[in-house]
Amino acid sequence: MSRAVASGATVYEACKAMYVDAHDASSPSSSQSHEMEYMLRCVGTSNAKSIDVFFLIYASSLVFFMQAGFAMLCAGCVQLKNVQNSMLKNLLDACGAALGFYSLGYAFAYGGMDYADPNKTFVGTTNFFLVGVEDLLFWLFQFAFAASSATIVAGTLAERCQMAAYLCYSLTLTGFVYPVVAHSVWSPQGFLNAEAVNPLWGVGVLDFAGSMVVHLTGGATALIATYLLGPRRGRFYDHRGDPLEVPKEFPGHSQALQMLGAFILWFGWYGFNTGSALSITSPHQVQVVSLVAVNTTLAAASACVAALGASYVHSERTMGEGTFSLTYAMNGTLGGLVSITGACGTVEPWAAVIIGFAAGMLYLATSKLLVRLRIDDAVDAVPVHMTNGIWGSIAVGLFASPDRIELAYGEVGDSGVFAGGNGTLLGCQCVGVLFVIGWVTLIMFPFFCLLNYMGWLRASASDEVEGLDSRYHSSSTKFDTQVGPTSHYGQNNLRLRRTLDAMEDAQYAHYGQRNRRLRRTLDAMEEFEKSSHQHCPVDDSGMSENIQASGAKAASAPKTFSVATGD
Repeated sequence: MSRAVASGATVYEACKAMYVDAHDASSPSSSQSHEMEYMLRCVGTSNAKSIDVFFLIYASSLVFFMQAGFAMLCAGCVQLKNVQNSMLKNLLDACGAALGFYSLGYAFAYGGMDYADPNKTFVGTTNFFLVGVEDLLFWLFQFAFAASSATIVAGTLAERCQMAAYLCYSLTLTGFVYPVVAHSVWSPQGFLNAEAVNPLWGVGVLDFAGSMVVHLTGGATALIATYLLGPRRGRFYDHRGDPLEVPKEFPGHSQALQMLGAFILWFGWYGFNTGSALSITSPHQVQVVSLVAVNTTLAAASACVAALGASYVHSERTMGEGTFSLTYAMNGTLGGLVSITGACGTVEPWAAVIIGFAAGMLYLATSKLLVRLRIDDAVDAVPVHMTNGIWGSIAVGLFASPDRIELAYGEVGDSGVFAGGNGTLLGCQCVGVLFVIGWVTLIMFPFFCLLNYMGWLRASASDEVEGLDSRYHSSSTKFDTQVGPTSHYGQNNLRLRRTLDAMEDAQYAHYGQRNRRLRRTLDAMEEFEKSSHQHCPVDDSGMSENIQASGAKAASAPKTFSVATGD
């Protein structure tokens, strides 16, 4: 390489230097027209690479910014006593995904990619710890996708999952489970890849931006995890374990944060979908990227209207008066975005409207079904991501246009059934859906069972009642705002309340009257200190010892007492 190229010269100077080096190395002289042609080609290629690099950095940044959207959405959906814990888990998702995808995930997903190699592999076998990877920017973009898949589960397990279990799950999903799916669908050595030398049934699976790879993987994991973890205390069952006739709602503490998170996610989705083109300078890529952005918008809008309208009709039929639910509108929008992710580059705009509308309806139906099945999903991640991940994958086999497939992929094996296809593409899409669900279940079900067996999965009953912020972050939002973190009564009463919770969780009803009297005493003590703003040097350690002794006595007593109903 010449000194001009190595010293950071302008594009023109670098191209000129390379031309001079090439000219000096050859004996015949070059004409002026040949030099101009060489210079134009060199400058154009360099500028195109620079534009593509900026485009991918921009898209990667938007996809990573979606982590903020997930964090705000989860924080708004949980109770105030669990906000810190929920947001920290979202942060750990990004950190765990970065480490897991750096060490193993990228190698398993894309290691040794070769579009000319007809051999199929289960996982990649090279580029561990990014050794030998030249296109580091591609790793950055794919890491943001892996992190998004992991974060889907965060909200589902909110308010009752231990920190250790969550970090283990995040590393496992991004380091092994997700990479296998990505390799199968997006690597040319994957058995489902549509651009491989010998694709499945001559067609392969089309998943432009990840309805199947990202969202179905995360959604299926979320369903398995929340099923094994169980519902939040009091959501579907009372303290004796008897089913409630009407499930108890656990409204989030801030719909404003939920709305902010939804808009951030919608904004980030433009990078999620358009960035999957990977280049904006190749032939016809401008048309592809423009179509992707338009379809993303239309599907989200259509799904929002469908979910809002359907929820209004449902509430009118069941309660006699229709209500407009902000929660259903927001989640319907996200469901529409998930559904169009896989088809955004291969369907016409009118099809995007239909896909989004169906997604809104499917989201609402699945959300109601989970409640009937007593499966607790704190943020409705399963209806949004799993249900609409399946629908978005199948929608490709129904609506994919042959012209759009040719622009996006370069060749057409088959098109959607409603666009003149023979059904082969639809069959491939169904195989892909079944593979993802089967693979995730095969790995994550035993994984969460193991965590549950080891006692690492679910937080204790007292921690859950008091709030995970108090257990894991040395502060309780609920009581700090009432008394203060350094308060004498605030610290001791917090321990007393935990003991009372543990006694009630053991369902020893003969302590019910005593516990209620003690709770009223604690409330009065805290109210007195809050109103007087004075530190009372009263030692209530004796009360703490008495309560703890009562708890120990309860633990050894037989459960044969009658329920106390009065105060």
